[in-house]
Amino acid sequence: MRSDEVRSAAAACTGLLGGALERDWSARAGTLDMTVAQVVAHVAQVLHFYAADLAGGPAEIDALELRVHADRPPATLVAAVRAAAFLLAATIEASDDDARGFHPSGAADPSGFAAMACDELLVHTDDAARGLGLAFEPDAHLAAHVVRRLFPWAPHGGRSWPTLRWANGRAALGERPRLANWRWHCAPLDEWDGSGP
Repeated sequence: MRSDEVRSAAAACTGLLGGALERDWSARAGTLDMTVAQVVAHVAQVLHFYAADLAGGPAEIDALELRVHADRPPATLVAAVRAAAFLLAATIEASDDDARGFHPSGAADPSGFAAMACDELLVHTDDAARGLGLAFEPDAHLAAHVVRRLFPWAPHGGRSWPTLRWANGRAALGERPRLANWRWHCAPLDEWDGSGP
């Protein structure tokens, strides 16, 4: 996965949220213990961290503090997501394919950071949409790319969006129960040890 997919996921996110600025952003975001405003601020903050972590290399940069304020107006939060996605996409483009950046789940390469960003954007847009009383379903190809890159143990062959929601612990998937504990594989896929969540 690369920068174009980050931009596509960000466009889906900001497109939906930008059309819902007058709704109640203090509502609970889906099943999360966060408001819509808090989950949108979280997405912007995480994407900023991803850009810094990829640029900074595999060692954690614990001297850096980034904060997106959830108490700002919805339009400002949407702009923060757009800006963070732009910064991350530019960082991915400037990085060598074999570059590594810090992440608690493993030293991610640019593809891993792109996939994690898309996952954050898509899944949390769905969380926010549920809190706002809206429906959200992203492009099936984009969702499928995220599943293949971050969740190699996930079932293939079904619809990608329900599979991505299942892999993130949001819902059951057919006979598969909702995951209480989930994780992703953000290091290069050839380093996956074959285990599941």
